[in-house]
Amino acid sequence: MIKGGLVSISFRELKPEEIIELLLKAKLDCVEWGGDVHVPHGDLRRARELRRMGADAGISVSSYGSYYKAGESENTGLHFEAVLGSALELGAPVIRVWAGIKASAVATLTYREEVISNLMEISASAEKFKIKVSLEFHGNTLTDTNESAVQLMKEVSHENLSLYWQPPVGKSFEYRLEGLKSVLPYLSHLHVYHWLTNDGKHDRRPLEEGGTEWVEYLKLAETAKGDRCALLEFVRDNSKEAFLKDAATLKKWLLLGK
Repeated sequence: MIKGGLVSISFRELKPEEIIELLLKAKLDCVEWGGDVHVPHGDLRRARELRRMGADAGISVSSYGSYYKAGESENTGLHFEAVLGSALELGAPVIRVWAGIKASAVATLTYREEVISNLMEISASAEKFKIKVSLEFHGNTLTDTNESAVQLMKEVSHENLSLYWQPPVGKSFEYRLEGLKSVLPYLSHLHVYHWLTNDGKHDRRPLEEGGTEWVEYLKLAETAKGDRCALLEFVRDNSKEAFLKDAATLKKWLLLGK
């Protein structure tokens, strides 16, 4: 089953109460709370508050969107212990992290090995608390191409490590679909948006314009084992109205898959 939800950092300027209100208005089920503004890493009191707030509203926590960067963060002051503590208090079943901060094309073998070693460590640490670690499918990291993402998952080879998926901006529909197909065995959640690239800039478009592609992505994701959330991210003009329209579109597509 795929449920609809929102990545909270899509509205960094809003208070958590306002985000929950938006989710209720949109009739979506889950939220990924961000670790930079809404649930700062290590702020356990805030994590507990949002856990209660969401539970009272009937909104489930899909994940904790941390800014932990494997191979980097332990050296720059963000320790996984703080991230894990927040996720525990938040009641998040998944912690999202980055696979380093270097593009796969320029990362050295030594750098890749450092990222892999760190991912093994944090995956094992989180597993003790039955929390999964999941990599964002993100540019300028070791998951920035279909091939590198799959290779990294095989190299880490830890059952507690999974992988988000989102459509790489500027790539063809065929490339995106093949990428999603290749990561199905590792798939956790989906980040949902429809962006076009114009003159090197990302143009956030209404989600309904990407229907031809997204219906196929969701159909394919339905074949992966387990349940997950399709999380709307960074809507057009950071507009509440645009979000509500995209939410209605997403809900319609999810109903098609039932």
